[in-house]
Amino acid sequence: MEVWDTLIIGAGPTGLACGIEAQRAGLHFLILEKGALVESIRRFPTNMTFFSTAENLELGGIPFTSANPRPTRVEALQYYRRVSEYFQLPLRLYTPVVAVQRDGELFRLVTAHGEVLWSRTVIVATGYFDQPNLLDVPGEDLSHVTHYYTEPYGYVHTRVAVIGGRNSAVETALDLYRHGATVFLIHRREWIGESVKYWLKPDIENRIRRGEIRAFFQTVVEEIQPKRLILRELPTERRFTLEVDFVIVHTGYRPNAPFLEAMGIKLHYPSLIPVYNPETFETTVPGLYVAGSVVCGCETWNIFIENGRTHAIPIIADIQRRYRAKV
Repeated sequence: MEVWDTLIIGAGPTGLACGIEAQRAGLHFLILEKGALVESIRRFPTNMTFFSTAENLELGGIPFTSANPRPTRVEALQYYRRVSEYFQLPLRLYTPVVAVQRDGELFRLVTAHGEVLWSRTVIVATGYFDQPNLLDVPGEDLSHVTHYYTEPYGYVHTRVAVIGGRNSAVETALDLYRHGATVFLIHRREWIGESVKYWLKPDIENRIRRGEIRAFFQTVVEEIQPKRLILRELPTERRFTLEVDFVIVHTGYRPNAPFLEAMGIKLHYPSLIPVYNPETFETTVPGLYVAGSVVCGCETWNIFIENGRTHAIPIIADIQRRYRAKV
């Protein structure tokens, strides 16, 4: 029976960083990913630009060169592919992990393909992008409603409601507006979020003030129907309808809590932040670690690629310490 020193769940930037450090430490490891390499970045909007500069996204000392002041999604996809190839990281893509259980001194991992893998330790670097925060309103499961946005061309000359008021919602609204859609921005707060990228904030504010994007602040969605929304204005409780063709919901994302708890990881509620040692990132399950944005639970504004990638060093150091202690 093959036994790995560590199995890394997730091939995003943090998972790759863990793999690089595991390789440098001489560990027998494997990275498992349910989708493509850096799947979350692949699913970002096609024309997205990162807030960070390129050097803050680098892994393993490999320079990230960009033709722009801030790298684009495509540049990041190319960079992380080159990193994985440079280090020849062992990857199994499109291999979802469906169960992780402690079995004596080892962990037993089961994939969606029925494969069983055994490892001394496990690093969970799954992020949160697969689990959108739902509105929990009737009609959210209709075919013209999505929680993800890639490109604007399918929305040309249509009426699109964008729900939310932070970076994703603002970027989507602006992109749609500039490609011929009639855009409505609906946000439960009084105004656009203060954390919106500084070059986007004046842009969206000007579009709203000029009436080029119609915004409904302090407003929530009560129901989604095939061709309209039922909205409620919070200060007045006034209910009204809005005719739309598509609805794009950008209300944030969260970790897969049932998946984490099934492993034995304890979570703080309602934040869904795992209980872990902040020095080693080990959870209350010995040998089971969390890394990257999954660490921040629903507080997704606290951990990004820039600081999530640094989790790899203390995690691998603790795994090495664990092995030395058993010698």
